[in-house]
Amino acid sequence: MTPMLELDGIESGYGETRVLGGVNATVDEGEVVALVGRNGVGKTTTLRTILGSVEPWAGTVTYRGEDITDLGDVETVQRGIGLVPEERRIFPGLTVTENLELASYGGSETENRRDLDWVFDTFENLDERRENRGSDLSGGEQQMLAIARALVSGADLLMLDEPTEGLAPMIVDRVMEVIEDVRDAGITVLLVEQNVRVALDLADRAYVLAHGEIVHEATPEELRADEETVERYLGVSFAD
Repeated sequence: MTPMLELDGIESGYGETRVLGGVNATVDEGEVVALVGRNGVGKTTTLRTILGSVEPWAGTVTYRGEDITDLGDVETVQRGIGLVPEERRIFPGLTVTENLELASYGGSETENRRDLDWVFDTFENLDERRENRGSDLSGGEQQMLAIARALVSGADLLMLDEPTEGLAPMIVDRVMEVIEDVRDAGITVLLVEQNVRVALDLADRAYVLAHGEIVHEATPEELRADEETVERYLGVSFAD
């Protein structure tokens, strides 16, 4: 089966600084794939390169069989790829409803495009906050709004950059539930997450990124059992 997304030898960076030195990875339709690694290894750059906001120096990005390597971020979003950035980038002066209505213009006309009724049925916190401005929301509510905004834009492939960063443990659990709801709704997820335990609890497969390259691929169960790889590249331990 042809992968939904395929990265072949992707090299990219900023200015003269190389960040990615040849990334190879695939994401199949319906999967949750986690990209994990220490800070500064190129996880966010990988997502931005897929989206087209960072131009790759070499390699190919293929989405649903189409070479999208040279497309910009607007054209990529129109094909059904959505990015929820770490900083969320909601509009603080607009209400929850206005943020979602604005996101519904443009984007991609995919079968996974969600309307506002679906969002408010799925995201109970947002339903209760429809008329609140973005700046009035908690960090967790802002994260949910950022995810919902990508869904009303028609994301078939939802890329999440550090969705639980800075959130309280109880809110992390709710965000995880939202990601599971998104997956169960048939939307494919590529997840960058510094919290390795969260990433592996959500993922079907995981890639470990180090020094700008994929150094390991495994199922969550395999990675948890691989103490050497986990300690060497992720700096965590799953030992009791």
